Amino acid sequence: MNHSKRISILGIETSCDETSAAVLINGQELKSHIISSQIETHQKYGGVVPEIASREHCVHIGKVVDQALEAANLGFQDLSAIAVTYGPGLVGSLLVGVAGAKAMAYAAGIPLIAVNHLEGHVYANFLEHQDIDFPLLALLASGGHTNLILFKHHLDYEVLGRTRDDAAGEAFDKVARTLGLGYPGGPYIQKAAVIGNPQAYDFPRAMLEPGSFDFSFSGLKSSVLNTLNTARMKEEKININDLAASFQMAVVDVLIRKSLKALDQISVKTFALAGGVAANSVLREALSPALEERKIRFIYPSPVFCTDNGAMIAMAGYYHFLAENKASWKLNAVPGLSL
Repeated sequence: MNHSKRISILGIETSCDETSAAVLINGQELKSHIISSQIETHQKYGGVVPEIASREHCVHIGKVVDQALEAANLGFQDLSAIAVTYGPGLVGSLLVGVAGAKAMAYAAGIPLIAVNHLEGHVYANFLEHQDIDFPLLALLASGGHTNLILFKHHLDYEVLGRTRDDAAGEAFDKVARTLGLGYPGGPYIQKAAVIGNPQAYDFPRAMLEPGSFDFSFSGLKSSVLNTLNTARMKEEKININDLAASFQMAVVDVLIRKSLKALDQISVKTFALAGGVAANSVLREALSPALEERKIRFIYPSPVFCTDNGAMIAMAGYYHFLAENKASWKLNAVPGLSL
C-alpha cells in the first residue's frame, strides 16, 4: 500500500451519549471535529438511559458526519478510510455507529477500520503531542473503565491493571447523584471539592492484594453512601463540600499510588492520562511533581478530548490504517470488548 499520498480518516464515535465525527489528515492535522452531546437529555434521569441514547444517535449521526466532512471541505470520495468505535459501550449506541460507518464505507468503496474505544482514549494524547516517546504508561480513567496500560509501541500494548467493579468515573457519577449535585458527576464533585476539606472524612482506599495494579472503587462508593445514610438517620448535618473533597481525594490517592507503583517496576519515557477523569485538575496537579522527580514526561489531552470524541477514534484509526488492519463487512458491536 502506498502511504505517500494524503491519508484522510473519518472517525465516528457513538459508544455512549456523544455522537461525534472528525476528519484527520495524515495523523496530524485535525480538519474538523463535531460533537453532538446528549448530556441535557439524560440529566433529568441522573444518568444515561441506553434506549434514549441509541435513538438520539440515530437522529444525529447523519448530520454530524455531514458537518464534519463539510467543515473539512471533503467528500466521501476524498477519504482513505472510515474508523468507528465497535466497543466497549452501550450495545444500542455502538450499533448505530457501526451500521452507519459500514454503510458509508461500503458505498464509498473505502476500508472500514474497527477501533477499541479504550485504545481511542489513549490515542487522544497524540492529537496534541506528536513527538511522544515509547514506552508509554497510560492511566485510563473514565465512566466505565479504570486501566493501567503499557504501550510498547503503536498498537502494541499490555493491560497491567483494570477495574474489578465500579470504575473511577462511575463512582464520581453515583456519588454526585446521591449528593444531588448533577450529572456528569466529575465536574460537579470537583467544583464542590474546591471549597471542601479533603481530610474531613476518612474514606477507604482499596489497594487490593500486594503487587496488583487492578482497581476497585465499589467499597469507597458504599462507604460514602453509608456515611450519608447514617447522618440522615441521626439527623446530623453533612457538609457536602467536605464529603466531595474527601471522596475525590480517596479516588485520586488510589489512582496515583497504583500508577507510581507501576512506574517503580517498569521503565517508561512517558506517562499519559486518558478518559474523562483525566480532566480532573487535582489528579493532574498531584501527579505532576512525582513524575518530574522521576524524569518522566507527563502528558494529557485538552478537556474536549478527555470525554468521548470522534477525533481520538480517527487518530487510532490512522495507525490501524498504516498497519493495514481493515475490518470485515461483518463487523458487529461488542459491548463488553476488552483491550
